[in-house]
Amino acid sequence: MQAFTQHSGVAAVLNRANIDTDQIIPKQFLAKVTREGFGIHLFHDWRYLDHEGTQPNPDFVLNQKPGSSASVLLAGENFGCGSSREHAPWALADFGLRAIIAPSFADIFYQNAINNGLLPITLPQEQVEALMEACSAQPVAIDLQGCRVSCGEHSFGFEIDADARHNLLNGLDAIGLTLAHEAAIADHESQLPDWRQ
Repeated sequence: MQAFTQHSGVAAVLNRANIDTDQIIPKQFLAKVTREGFGIHLFHDWRYLDHEGTQPNPDFVLNQKPGSSASVLLAGENFGCGSSREHAPWALADFGLRAIIAPSFADIFYQNAINNGLLPITLPQEQVEALMEACSAQPVAIDLQGCRVSCGEHSFGFEIDADARHNLLNGLDAIGLTLAHEAAIADHESQLPDWRQ
């Protein structure tokens, strides 16, 4: 998993509350078992005018410049509600997003995002709205080491669980966390009796 320390990029504004995981990645696209190839289907029902996904909706933010190259998404409250599908952060990350900033997140989505290297940042509504207004003219800068988000004249601190922050800063998913103890695991296995090996 790619480490997240600092990031600066274009932000897209999707100022809607209760964006659920079926809107993020509709159920008909969940057949894949790898994490790649979901970005093209991100927000499918909003991004395309047809079911096949061949006619982009010109009014949707991710189909417009500069939103089409966004790496930060600013959204409304309760982002990621609905089903617990891990495909939602897969689709967001595969599109090229590194962080989502919203007033609140669904709990399962929040953890799934962190587990997949996507940084969910919770800020008060008024701060999210200030960033939404400012980001059309300049990039949003995120410093996970200092836990700050900046855009133009705005700079806001945010909180994140210490373990989640550590894992993101070091690019550690569940497998990476396990491999960090590889020497201890090998030592333990070397002491097992023959009949257990």
